[in-house]
Amino acid sequence: MHSAHDGRRSRPTRRAVFRTIAGVAAAGVAGGYAWDRLGHGNDDGGGTAADGTGSGPSSRSTGPHTFERLSAPDRTVVRAGDGGTLATFTDGARTAVLTGPSRTFSEPRTTEAKVTTDAWVRVLPHAWQRGMEKSAWFKGWFKKALGDSSPDVFAVAFQYSSAGAPDKHNAKGVRYAGTAHFGPRNSAVKNPLDFAYYDEQSDFYDYLGIDWTFPDGTRVQPEQARYGDVDCSGFQRLVWGYRMGIPMHNTNTNTKGAGLPRRAYAIAAYGPGRTVIPHTGKKQATDLDALQPGDLVFFAIIKDRPDFIDHVGMYMGLDDQGRHRFYSSRSAANGPTLGDLSGHALLDGTDFYARGFRAARRL
Repeated sequence: MHSAHDGRRSRPTRRAVFRTIAGVAAAGVAGGYAWDRLGHGNDDGGGTAADGTGSGPSSRSTGPHTFERLSAPDRTVVRAGDGGTLATFTDGARTAVLTGPSRTFSEPRTTEAKVTTDAWVRVLPHAWQRGMEKSAWFKGWFKKALGDSSPDVFAVAFQYSSAGAPDKHNAKGVRYAGTAHFGPRNSAVKNPLDFAYYDEQSDFYDYLGIDWTFPDGTRVQPEQARYGDVDCSGFQRLVWGYRMGIPMHNTNTNTKGAGLPRRAYAIAAYGPGRTVIPHTGKKQATDLDALQPGDLVFFAIIKDRPDFIDHVGMYMGLDDQGRHRFYSSRSAANGPTLGDLSGHALLDGTDFYARGFRAARRL
């Protein structure tokens, strides 16, 4: 687990948000999220469901493979001997998507939808560049990654599900995983499905309850009232920054090389990696074919500012209805969710979040 203690930033409150579109709390089935590897039930001894551990990528990963260059965006695709895709590496990004055993992510508390995917999202030690497949570091990394059964980005993200996830502590006693909530109760808002029912402004170090020092020396402290809480961008920083090791900073400015900014609009504009769907202004982004699992997706959800990005989620891929679904920390679910409270977690169609979809970035 990545570590480096300390962190807090100042930021204005946002809102004047769309008053809720009462979303569909579909399933009516009690219980938390589920994570299963297809054909193996809840756990076959390879690890717990919450961890996302399993047998690792498929057997064809051990055979011969070739490298192919594709464009839009520029990337290197690794092909197995049968022509199937083993991995994708995008120029300028550290995100790597490998093909492995299928897993199903679900959240019956808030939706009937399920996402079954064979994508395992990993983080490279360096941003990818053309020709890196010839480097010594890559050959060692790739061989290990092909057989890696440890939790990937998706599995780590679901270790914080608002529907329930077991606590995990490190050697210092810090609870680094377990059910996360969005923020403290906002007493000024009465409707539990309102986007401001729980207060935002909770960052990753608030969830952890530890001080944090950023690379520029800025030191911040958590708010006790926000322990265990992360808002939408704080959740992405918790997963990609604290857990996966991508650097972070405490501002929302274009600080070259500094890593993940604090707020959603700044991550979209200045974050590491590369843009895969440019900001569409006031229009709904529709170039969904450009996306791959793990991409960050950005939304304009303030009623009077249809071009201002104010929410970020993680693209999961297609759900069992063929819809493009994302995972994010939201007030209505009081934490990380792929569900449909106060708006379906979808990029396509005409629902609230789909209409607000504006941009995507690959870290």
